[in-house]
Amino acid sequence: MLDFLRVDFLTLMILLPMVGALVVFLLPQERKQEARWIALGVSLVVLVMAIGVFYAVQANPPNSPDEWAFEEEAEWFPQINAAWHVGVDSLSATMILLTGLLVPLAILISFEITERVQAAMALFLFLETGMLGVFCALDMMIFFLFWEIGLVPMYFLIFLWGGKNRRYAANKFFLYTMAGSLGLLLATQLIGHLVGTFDIPDMLRVWPTLTGEDNELLGVDYSIVKYYALLGFALAFLIKIPAWPFHTWLPDAHTEAPTGGSMLLAGVLLKLGAYGFLRLAIPLFPYEWTSTRELVSLEYNLVDVLGFLAVAGIVLGALAAWGQNDFKRLVAYSSVNHMGFVVLGLAVAALMYGTTWAEEQAQAGNYSYLKNIAGIEVPEGVSDQSEVDKLYPPEQREDDRENARLAMNGAVLQMFNHGLSSAGMFLLAGALYHKAHTRDLRKFGGLWDIIPVFGALLIFTSMASLGLPGLNGFVGEFLIVSGAFRTYPVYVLLSMLGLLVTGIYILKGIQKLLHGPYNEQWAAYHENEHSLEIERREVIALAPLVVLMLVTGLYPNWVLEVINDGVVTFFTLGG
Repeated sequence: MLDFLRVDFLTLMILLPMVGALVVFLLPQERKQEARWIALGVSLVVLVMAIGVFYAVQANPPNSPDEWAFEEEAEWFPQINAAWHVGVDSLSATMILLTGLLVPLAILISFEITERVQAAMALFLFLETGMLGVFCALDMMIFFLFWEIGLVPMYFLIFLWGGKNRRYAANKFFLYTMAGSLGLLLATQLIGHLVGTFDIPDMLRVWPTLTGEDNELLGVDYSIVKYYALLGFALAFLIKIPAWPFHTWLPDAHTEAPTGGSMLLAGVLLKLGAYGFLRLAIPLFPYEWTSTRELVSLEYNLVDVLGFLAVAGIVLGALAAWGQNDFKRLVAYSSVNHMGFVVLGLAVAALMYGTTWAEEQAQAGNYSYLKNIAGIEVPEGVSDQSEVDKLYPPEQREDDRENARLAMNGAVLQMFNHGLSSAGMFLLAGALYHKAHTRDLRKFGGLWDIIPVFGALLIFTSMASLGLPGLNGFVGEFLIVSGAFRTYPVYVLLSMLGLLVTGIYILKGIQKLLHGPYNEQWAAYHENEHSLEIERREVIALAPLVVLMLVTGLYPNWVLEVINDGVVTFFTLGG
């Protein structure tokens, strides 16, 4: 009986926001205030449930790739072997907590919306269902369904409540994301057809070693089929993160989105891409990531390409942020910069996952996959573990695994921390724009004297985003850099340039807004027309983020303990 209640609990958490969205949407137009409070109330209930999931997983973490908390499986679409299969592990529980936290804060900050209030509040709740569904899905069709559900509400939030260029930004966001979704759908259909099920745990067991009767599909070798299936997944997830050079939709979307939309776009939606790598792209394709390929006589492997894209995002994202005079565009490009560190951690995790998987295949007697271990080429004909140990000593193997665990811990923690700091930065940018009606940094200056509370919160949140020791942004990036250095020393050294420029653009934003030449225009505006100081509602929405930035910076183990459980399980392979 208790198991049944636990199963229902997870499904209820996923679907409750959708039900709330329908209730809010059907309210009469004159009941705007009730719509706001009902939406906030529903999201707070989901937050309590998300906290319950997080601490339940912390108390009893799944310790094998085939074990899930709050698991439920029911018949849904038997004609294609797709089922309603949901569950959580330590990695998804962390993202569920982040989602549960940010949605009510985004709704609270969106109380400023005055037109089509019911529709806006309903879209926020509908978006929450999509995000939670992705993090809980254990069936690929369910995963894809919720992935698409997350696209539609954000499109309309930008299109209907965005800024002057909202239609262009919304359409660009839609086209980019749909292009990625097409790759995801084709790869999903291909794997589901060949494996005979869309169940993710079953796919993870069967797909990596699947060869078929003649190792061909329609005359194409299975190795090539798998390679292009991986590219389909990678395209969808790299666009969503977004990694360079697939990032160009993000600044426009952030600049034009309403404040609450920007908070969720940066805080949660970008994390769906990184989560897709951890849940699907890395464990489904361990060999394809690490195998050496040739393009125009140039040898490469995909994991090194992923590392290169990570560093390009770190450095170029920081340089682009430095060049911005629009406050929201500066923060938007900072997301490309910070998520680049997540991608670097994913590259290290993919390399070690592929290496560990190939070694386990060799120990089972199949040496055909043992061609590249941790970047070391294995000569043809190696068929004995002692020969492998000479090439890749056990001590180095254990060191590399520990470094990979560090990097992946840092990547997931960085996902969580970036969700906090980016949501806080967009909240502050939106709060100022709502009163000043401009985001042009060149028009401000010397505001510290008239808005000291806003100034203090901006400096604190900016320092957290910068990665100041003692605040949350430092810990994740430190773990990623520490874990990646042995594997990718050149990439790590280049990423330090990105960190340097990060400090420059953060200080530029603070200086342009709060210091520098005093702009008398704003003093008169503040005194006679509209106070520029942050409002009480905005402080209430920002306060939980500020507390968590400080707590996570001083005691990261409260969340890192759960993340590490998931990382250890991840490297036991299969999930």
